[in-house]
Amino acid sequence: MSDETGMGSDFFKSTDKNPSNIMPEKLTYDSPLQFECHPGVSCFTACCHNIKIVLTPYDILILRQRLGMKSHEFVTEYTEPNYLENTDMPGVQIKLTEDKQACPFVTPEGCTVYGDRPTACRYYPVGMADFHEGGTDDARVDKFFFVVKEDHCKGFEEPKKWTIREWREDQGVDVRDEMNKEWLRLIMRRKSHGHQASLSGPAKRMFFMASTDLDHFRRFIFESSFLDTYEIDQETVDKIKEDDIELMKFSFQYLANTLFGAEGLSIKKGKIMDKVQEIQQRQDDSLRKAEEDYEALKAARDKLPKDRMNLP
Repeated sequence: MSDETGMGSDFFKSTDKNPSNIMPEKLTYDSPLQFECHPGVSCFTACCHNIKIVLTPYDILILRQRLGMKSHEFVTEYTEPNYLENTDMPGVQIKLTEDKQACPFVTPEGCTVYGDRPTACRYYPVGMADFHEGGTDDARVDKFFFVVKEDHCKGFEEPKKWTIREWREDQGVDVRDEMNKEWLRLIMRRKSHGHQASLSGPAKRMFFMASTDLDHFRRFIFESSFLDTYEIDQETVDKIKEDDIELMKFSFQYLANTLFGAEGLSIKKGKIMDKVQEIQQRQDDSLRKAEEDYEALKAARDKLPKDRMNLP
């Protein structure tokens, strides 16, 4: 039985919920594509209005570096909160301008951050779907592509021809797929659990912080008891201290471990014993308090007159 994990343009970006826009054909890397977008196309920048563009952690990292902003500054100014892929996992999407409901980075001449544009903008109009046989991480993956063809888009009337592989290489999609895959896997893991159990408040806050604010996540690692608690080799410590991409990848590993119990991080043995002792102490204290309460109630009972207690 196949389990769709759904990585593609439909996850990141939505202009129309009508499934008829998706061409009913599974495509491969070698399938042909006739499409081009440039300032001479009559619909140029139309797809940058009235849209939902979900940002991945890598999108945020690259855009805020491009703009010379701190993570929280970028998120506050250019995004708004949403929930990811019908789950309770909090994320962000581009905040459209109030007047034209447009991406804040688009102008009549085109995108002002084109070289660092989000993943969603790179996919369009070619989406990708993954199917994991059996739904496990190590299962065989069946990958295929599909085309999203909307009425307003005139790019399909342009003469330029590619293969799907050539289009993806031109758009820099493969790099984004590599950077986004572990984060998307977290979301699909959560989605596979359904609505039986919801994430706790602290879990949601940790996921949001690690996904949107690497500056804060780095402080969490180096200014809390984190490194005293987890077994982290020095090479990794040195990398995540200076390299944002390494820190981002580490955040995915940490979230997989704390949210879903995935392997990869281990608590120091001394800390495990401390935690066991702490739990044991709480249990002992609770038992001692219960015994004290019982003795107090028994003493109070013994002081009551027998007729008050309906005793012979």
